[in-house]
Amino acid sequence: MREYKLVVLGSGGVGKSALTVQFVQSVFVDRYDPTIEDSYRKQVEVDGHQCMLEILDTAGTEQFTAMRDLYMKNGQGFILVFSIIIEQTFDELVELHRQILRVKDSATVPIVLVGNKCDLEGDRKVQRHQGVERSVQWGNMPFYETSARTRINVDEVFYDLVRLINLQNPAKHDKSKKGAKKCSIL
Repeated sequence: MREYKLVVLGSGGVGKSALTVQFVQSVFVDRYDPTIEDSYRKQVEVDGHQCMLEILDTAGTEQFTAMRDLYMKNGQGFILVFSIIIEQTFDELVELHRQILRVKDSATVPIVLVGNKCDLEGDRKVQRHQGVERSVQWGNMPFYETSARTRINVDEVFYDLVRLINLQNPAKHDKSKKGAKKCSIL
């Protein structure tokens, strides 16, 4: 069984932990408890192949930025998360993206861009087209709008990242895509 090291990055309060816990345990965590570092393992089937995902849920606060280079060095794929209701979190991903490319010393790194909290449409500050434009600007990476609360596109984000890793580092995998649920933009 192939193992994958996935890293979830983004500013504090964007829902990185809620997204990860919803994926791993199918539970929505609605209280905000700042993460330093949490690691999860989950066995899944992606495109007919068993995969063991090791998911690192990282800190969103500035005081832990020294740890980021290590996360980035060891990670095979990255989920960059922003909150659609806080524009600053979208802007802050530019630096994280730059750091990933620098640490990996590559222009092609498996990354999925995620606009979380799409269930809060009435409070939206970052428009869908902005996420699409950013994903195109960064090399046509997949972009999803998710809701950890209502489980919209949660699985798709992680499965698509596995597919991207397989494309970059093939091991006889089927590269077909499954359809996404409401709120997604690819």
